[in-house]
Amino acid sequence: MIGTEEASGRGGPIAHGGDLDAAQALFPHGELPWIDLSTGINPVPYPCPPLEASAFRRLPSRADLNALCAAAAHAYGVADPARVAAAPGTQILIETLPRLRPHSRVAVIGPTYGEHEAAWLRGGHAVTLVPDPAQAEGADVVVVVNPNNPDGRTWEAGRLLDLAGRIAGRGGWLVVDEAFIDLEAVESLAPRARSGLVVLRSFGKTYGLAGIRLGFALAEPALALRIGAALGPWAVPGPALAIGRAALSDGAWLREAAIDRHADALRLDRLLACRGGRIVGGTCLFRTAAFDDAPSLFRRLGEAGIYVRRFEANPHWLRFGLPADKGEWCRLSHVLKPA
Repeated sequence: MIGTEEASGRGGPIAHGGDLDAAQALFPHGELPWIDLSTGINPVPYPCPPLEASAFRRLPSRADLNALCAAAAHAYGVADPARVAAAPGTQILIETLPRLRPHSRVAVIGPTYGEHEAAWLRGGHAVTLVPDPAQAEGADVVVVVNPNNPDGRTWEAGRLLDLAGRIAGRGGWLVVDEAFIDLEAVESLAPRARSGLVVLRSFGKTYGLAGIRLGFALAEPALALRIGAALGPWAVPGPALAIGRAALSDGAWLREAAIDRHADALRLDRLLACRGGRIVGGTCLFRTAAFDDAPSLFRRLGEAGIYVRRFEANPHWLRFGLPADKGEWCRLSHVLKPA
């Protein structure tokens, strides 16, 4: 469990970034309009293509789904589209995987995104949080978030592949959540197909379109088929299939987004450092910093209508998403001026 807003089943109710109702309850007199920096979503979204009206009126066809899976396979370097299971967001995949195994010993490399631990616990599995894959030996399932949320820690691909081989030898899984990898110089395991390896990829974060709910599990064909069957028919709506296919086929947009968001992340680091923040880490889409006065800074930001993430287990940490435009950058800069 990593914090107040990402508490697992052991630590209290589950809530997430992006909940401006919670922000308004905490700061009812916060400046309007709210700036939501509590998520790690690209603030400059992919320009959605025009959609045919039929995408909203009819059930999506198998051909529509196959076209999306083919686009995802190409974008993620997967040789066989049969290894791709599309879902209405990565969160539903996190919930589904524990239902596809008998009760198991699960090691989650953390602290990390709290829903992994929570989902396996809800599935009746025995879950342990460990700080390093070396301490996960003997587990039937190991879950790694790479790059990690919220500190941006990464794991070398060869090391993870060695672990996957050992786990698969006893019928287990290595689940690698690559939700934040698209814009990073980190090697993905998506192209490295092997038994027992499940890779999760998020569409909404990278493309700034979290509301359409789209994510992918990449696994051996038999397991990908089981995941798809567990999600049921028509799991991904027609508009999401069309938008996802267009975006995943636009490599030029993705390359430009990586350059621009990297520059934004460096700009945010400088801004946080000027306020006395010690950069813990992060990705191109969020930065985490430690502040001696984090609780009071959180309140000051909230009163100014800027919502960021705080962490119960690390009370000096605050996590900032990227501002979307000049106005948001100016408002954040004003609040972060040294006292």
